[in-house]
Amino acid sequence: MDRSEHEIKTILDRGETLITEFKSDTKRLPDRDLVAAVVAMANTEGGLILLGVEDDGSVTGVQPSHRDTTGLKALIANRTSPSVAISTEIIERDETRILAITVPKSRSIVSTTDGLVVRRRLMASGSPEAVPFYPHEFIQRQASLGLVDPSAMPLVSLSAEDLNPLERQRIREAIRRYGGDTTLLPLADEELDGALGLVTVVEGVRRPTVAGLLLLGHEETIRRHIPAHEVAFQVLEGTGVHVNEFFRKPLLQTFEEVELRFKARVVEQEIQVGLFRVPIPNYDRRAFREGFVNALVHRDYARLGAVHVRLDDDGLAIVSPGGFIEGVTLHNLLVAPPRSRNPILVDVVKRIGLAERTGRGIDRIYEGMLRYGRPEPDYSMSDAFSVALCMSRADGDPSFLEMVLAYESRTNGSMPLDSLIILSRLHQERRLTTADLAASTQKPESSTRATLEKLLEAGMIEAQGTGRGRSYMLGAKVYKKTGQKAAYVRQAGFDSLQQEQMVLAYIGKHGSIKRGEAMELCRLTGPQAYYLLHRLAQQGKIRKQGERRHALYTREP
Repeated sequence: MDRSEHEIKTILDRGETLITEFKSDTKRLPDRDLVAAVVAMANTEGGLILLGVEDDGSVTGVQPSHRDTTGLKALIANRTSPSVAISTEIIERDETRILAITVPKSRSIVSTTDGLVVRRRLMASGSPEAVPFYPHEFIQRQASLGLVDPSAMPLVSLSAEDLNPLERQRIREAIRRYGGDTTLLPLADEELDGALGLVTVVEGVRRPTVAGLLLLGHEETIRRHIPAHEVAFQVLEGTGVHVNEFFRKPLLQTFEEVELRFKARVVEQEIQVGLFRVPIPNYDRRAFREGFVNALVHRDYARLGAVHVRLDDDGLAIVSPGGFIEGVTLHNLLVAPPRSRNPILVDVVKRIGLAERTGRGIDRIYEGMLRYGRPEPDYSMSDAFSVALCMSRADGDPSFLEMVLAYESRTNGSMPLDSLIILSRLHQERRLTTADLAASTQKPESSTRATLEKLLEAGMIEAQGTGRGRSYMLGAKVYKKTGQKAAYVRQAGFDSLQQEQMVLAYIGKHGSIKRGEAMELCRLTGPQAYYLLHRLAQQGKIRKQGERRHALYTREP
């Protein structure tokens, strides 16, 4: 892939990252060091190695012997196991040549043919480094790629007799309470263990799996064999600590005890909607359940650290060890296919009824925040080592909930999540384009546009403009319902005639106007501002000077 000069400059200015490494070649980088750098990159996230660049980003050039890209590809393939297929490109920069080596992320553990296994990580300073990749970390890597299921692994030092029969009864009671798979209830204990994957047969002996021990084990046995299992429940106010409890009990018991403490802190405000009283809780119980269960079953049990449930001045935070599994990012959380690093454990809690059976529990978390007029859940503090879910304790908006309930009463069904997301963003930011809203729904613009058309038909939103410049705002009846009639007039009042007069008045005062200034003045998107200025120029009211980003508009003499 040919990289532009601007792209390379951006990479050099940004410096080294987890997926970018600079390598000096002034003294010809030894082959073993170059191969090790490729191995470390392949064992992490893949990325780009720039050969001929110093650590500070200054370009010093690549040696002639490294400009044979065909030979270099063969060297890397022959000196790595399994072979890594790199791609290379010679780039001219400041009359000096750089070799760009693109390394793919490997789905298996890669080593040099000399047996060196390394990976990349970020130091506390934020700078990357290559470190040994130890055997006990292999299972974490394979689990994150979805290649193995750690929760299905048998614990051969234990037998089924080491499990706690009382916890089996807890599972049966949970199935009844949460509406789980009732076909499991008539099964005998051994049949139940086998059906849920809690026990497996190893050399003729029934051994508990990791999932089995987490759900059916005695506390002391769990501590000894799965030391990473721990849950912290904390309630903070300012710098004061009101509650700080730790749990190492079986998963179901831990869930029930933490949920009990959480429910004690849920406060509801009631509003009158028609003939009914509707509660607005400070925290949605279903959203909490899905977030907490996700933290318990998707966490990395090979990584030490507790699942933290924290209530503080900002809201509710649930943090679990282990980053997102391969293929899941902040930008596709809502649409990524359901996956887990612990498939057996996830299947068990779904069949019990604790988690959303379709695997779309995250939809419930979003719905539990948005339908009450609160900000969407925030995962931005997540990183490669943990997933952090933050739910704001902002006051609910009764008028927004009333609008949602009215829609659901009229359609005799729940409001779709995409519609909730769109209405929430328009409620907060007033006017947005399809592209803006597609980023929030995490779906293609065509799909988002279809949702917008349904909301238009329902009269919940209004549109202005055409083509890519078309923007949307909440409808007049929504503003009326929420008691914001003046806000609607202010928002809708910027029609084309007013916009034209504002632009002409601005030029009259300042002599000229640029597209960016028109965007800010009239609260328009880039394409909308362009069409407005273009229309005025065609009408002969203003004159364009310059092209592209240097263009400005003045009054005709």
